[in-house]
Amino acid sequence: MTSIDDLFKSTNGSAKRKYENPREADPSQAYKSAKLESNSDVKRSAHVADEEEDDDDDEAGPSLPPDMDDEPGDDDEGRFFGDGLDENAKDAMDFLDAQDGDDAVREEKYDAAWLRKLALGFEKKVNKNSSLRAKYEDDPPKFMESEGDLDEAIKGLSILSEHPELYDEFAKNPAAGKLVELLAHENTDIAIAAIEMISELTDEDVAGEQEQWDALVAAFLEADLLSLLISNFSRFDESDSADASGVYHSLSVIENLLSQPSNTDMLGQETKLLTWLLERIQKPEKPTSQNKQYASEILSILTQSSRLNRTRIAEANGVEVFLTNLAPYRREDPEKDSDEEEYMENLFNCLSSIVEEPAGKTKFLDAEGVELCLLLVRDGKTSKSRALKVLDHACGYAESPAPTAAAVENSKDTPTTTNTALPICSALVQARGLKPLFTTFSKTKTHDPTQTEHILGILASLLRSLPGNSDPRFRLLAKFLEKDCAKIHKLVSLRREYARRVADFDARLRERGKGLDAAEREALEMESVAARLSEGLYCLERVDVILAWLVAEDEGAKGAVVKALGERDEGLGELRGTLVAQLNGALEVESAEREMLEALIGFLQ
Repeated sequence: MTSIDDLFKSTNGSAKRKYENPREADPSQAYKSAKLESNSDVKRSAHVADEEEDDDDDEAGPSLPPDMDDEPGDDDEGRFFGDGLDENAKDAMDFLDAQDGDDAVREEKYDAAWLRKLALGFEKKVNKNSSLRAKYEDDPPKFMESEGDLDEAIKGLSILSEHPELYDEFAKNPAAGKLVELLAHENTDIAIAAIEMISELTDEDVAGEQEQWDALVAAFLEADLLSLLISNFSRFDESDSADASGVYHSLSVIENLLSQPSNTDMLGQETKLLTWLLERIQKPEKPTSQNKQYASEILSILTQSSRLNRTRIAEANGVEVFLTNLAPYRREDPEKDSDEEEYMENLFNCLSSIVEEPAGKTKFLDAEGVELCLLLVRDGKTSKSRALKVLDHACGYAESPAPTAAAVENSKDTPTTTNTALPICSALVQARGLKPLFTTFSKTKTHDPTQTEHILGILASLLRSLPGNSDPRFRLLAKFLEKDCAKIHKLVSLRREYARRVADFDARLRERGKGLDAAEREALEMESVAARLSEGLYCLERVDVILAWLVAEDEGAKGAVVKALGERDEGLGELRGTLVAQLNGALEVESAEREMLEALIGFLQ
């Protein structure tokens, strides 16, 4: 069966970002050969000076050569009486001119031979620069020219991105490893040029086959690409625009690697990378820089695509880092459509993913994440719906890791699983979180579908996890019964809205299925599962689970539910139908949830 996580797994967009140099310099021109005096150290210039235009000449076109005298055969006005060529000579000249024209339009043939020639030229430039640097270590002007040649050779590899059919051949060539080795070059500009080229070649927008991309990336990784990328982060000084560009393109390479799911866990194992990313997103900046936002996005990708990475980042103190950096948004909103807004969004996404894991829930509870999120719900604006999302994920049922076989064998008692969401659900009620939740839920004038969805998720989780006969559970049930069961009437009203939307979607789906055979209709239904959930089925299921819990828990609540449904000739059978369909649907239902649904169905007979 399909997992709901697979349906809503975040994917990277194909639109590729572009580095915005804070000094309005073109990053592709960031490298400039260092201007060195014989007694100076090797340093580079991050600024590329613009050539000044010469506005002194009034006439257009090229100037005449200096001191040009009239040739013999010209008259006083410069006219020429003859060319001095006979007919045979003219024919020969015409033939040569024609050949030159053909050569000019003849297209280059991009094949294995061409690649070997390109790679050989690149290697020669690398080796020459390395040799001159070693020979004239204390005399930079002696190798400065070779540095410029090397930079041009690196940029010359760009044409490969237009011919990905040659990637496999390039991966087998020593030049691929040489390109990676340049990340450790003494001249940081050369290292940055190499990083930028690797970013371009591994861009997911390159129109090649997956096997071609895999071959090239494998060669780069074998040449120790990751270690060199990560070590350069400490080498770059982002106050310099060229170095900031280097950090940006390094993050771009990492994002390119993450476009292949098999690389996700591998990158998450790089402790130094996780440490640097967590430190980078904490760096105070006004306004938030593109690199700070990009670092937060890499963390977001890592956490959303791997359970192992969520646990790793939680154990690296990631939860506290995210909470600390989100706290200012309790009263401040980031500028709309800014890097800071994306940064804030990424931190909330990281937190939402991590708190799904048992280790993340524990860290979230210890760092007083429940209390902060409730403050954001109460006082926040832009952050309000994001905080509700975090609480929704944090309250979600999650069992602690199953005991090992050895632990079971050595234990005299039958091992029991622990719902790690229980402490968070209890903390939410103890922190007086029910009031801001139900206040937001009851609003009618400014109904926010996203906020409502997350509140429904939280309420369903509270009813599932809070122990029976406990004070937090009694307080929760009391909220549904106050004010003449207004919350129950709101739930039934929402149920009708979601049921109508699902019915409309199903009608459109049936229309699309006309004329299809059984296999094609089944395929169409499977393709539409995610859209059906988004259209209202997910919220309908949450509402009916909440109503089923109320029916099972309290006679007064059951009467209110039956009465509200009866106003439209509906009954408990509608709730039962939703829960049965959820059990038998296309999505996988975990064993613990299956037991809960079966028990609730029993109360709806």
